[in-house]
Amino acid sequence: MISLGAALRAMDAVLMLADAARRFTGKGDPSGESAGEAQPVAGTSPLAGTRGRGGALEPMESRIAGVVVAALQEAFDRDHRRLELEREHLEEERRRAEQAMRLERRRQAVDREVMRLRLHAGAALLCWLLSVLVLGFRLPTLLMPARLVLGAGWLALLAAVAAALVAERRVVMAGHDDGTAEFPGSSPLALWLLVLGLALVAGALLV
Repeated sequence: MISLGAALRAMDAVLMLADAARRFTGKGDPSGESAGEAQPVAGTSPLAGTRGRGGALEPMESRIAGVVVAALQEAFDRDHRRLELEREHLEEERRRAEQAMRLERRRQAVDREVMRLRLHAGAALLCWLLSVLVLGFRLPTLLMPARLVLGAGWLALLAAVAAALVAERRVVMAGHDDGTAEFPGSSPLALWLLVLGLALVAGALLV
């Protein structure tokens, strides 16, 4: 039977051969220690060889840990960049939505103002036509002051039509921009001219 000492010596020999093979292939201890210092002494416990192998594996474990940490850091950086891109995309979408809402409100304001100005122009033109049809045949019978007042009323009504059309054109041109220009707002000139024209036409009947 093989004695216990012979078995231990055979195990030590195998461990020494394994350590020598690792040092030969460059996978051993990088500290540059000599083979004699790394080899276990014959007759010693096999735990000494095991401790030697554990010391040789420590640099490899350190490199593996460094690789794992670097991979995790890269994954975290990639997730951070992805979150930043998503945040920028959401911010851009929010700005676009706000811009679209501002443009929609501006378009609605332009439509309301255009309708109001067209109403003023139509009312002034209708009042002028009615006054011409009703008072035109009485014009020779009117006194000179009444004629002057009636003529001023007609001019005021026509001026109201012109003012409404000019204001409408200005509002429409302002509605075609990108929303950065200031909205011209409502112009009361056409309304005041309409009221003045009606008052003068009515006053011509009283003169």
